[in-house]
Amino acid sequence: MENKDFVVFILTHRRPDNVITLKTLKKCGYTGKIYLVIDNEDKTASKYIENFGIENVKIFDKKYYADNVDEGNNFDERRTITHARNACFDIAEEIGITYFIQLDDDYTSFIFRFKETGYYVVKNIEQIFISFVKFLKLTPVKSIAFSQGGDHIGGFVGIKMKRKCMNSFICSTKKRFQFVGAMNEDVNTYTTLGSRGDLFFTFTPIQLKQKQTQVQSGGITDMYLKYGTYCKAFTTVMMMPSSVKINKMGNKNMRIHHSINWNNTVPKILCKKHKK
Repeated sequence: MENKDFVVFILTHRRPDNVITLKTLKKCGYTGKIYLVIDNEDKTASKYIENFGIENVKIFDKKYYADNVDEGNNFDERRTITHARNACFDIAEEIGITYFIQLDDDYTSFIFRFKETGYYVVKNIEQIFISFVKFLKLTPVKSIAFSQGGDHIGGFVGIKMKRKCMNSFICSTKKRFQFVGAMNEDVNTYTTLGSRGDLFFTFTPIQLKQKQTQVQSGGITDMYLKYGTYCKAFTTVMMMPSSVKINKMGNKNMRIHHSINWNNTVPKILCKKHKK
């Protein structure tokens, strides 16, 4: 990896024998440093250390981070990725790294999306990471993410930057921010902070592909199965009642999902002619 001030954090829980993203990164040409981030309540921690080596596993105090964030509920439930996301900033500082990307543990591939020719599998992901870090350095953006399958429903329309940021996050310790809400933490964060002028983007031409939500065991699947998508989506409604509501999503098998009114969510850029 050309950039020595960059690492990959794979956020994982109770899947020591099934960290799919690790294999995918290597297939995509990544040679840099990778750390597996787990919490001190994970009963499979010893297996992670056995499989990957203690030097490659970072363990954080889950209750500490839970006590220092608005979880958006009173469930006393810590089966969430929110605390791992917030811990990554401190872990990066501890190991002397400025830039990092947070990835889930179930990515099967990274692909380039094109309007005319469909897609190609990424083979040079290191260069992509380097370009994203440069973008973070040269702009006021807080974080940028890869697109997901839902961003391309109906086909790739050529919109290269969407004002959202989910699932994967390129971050900098120089641009710290806090994830909020035990469920829907990514949407909660880019809407609440976006309303205050912070910039979060998804770069649509590069998409990550992952296992279907709520199918794999471990991770935060158990929490979503217990409380359902209503509680997940409604967390963001509580965070941003002025611009987010509950809606239906899907074709035949409809499910509850959040719906964002972007006109009411983020500040507008005014033409310079209005400057006083």
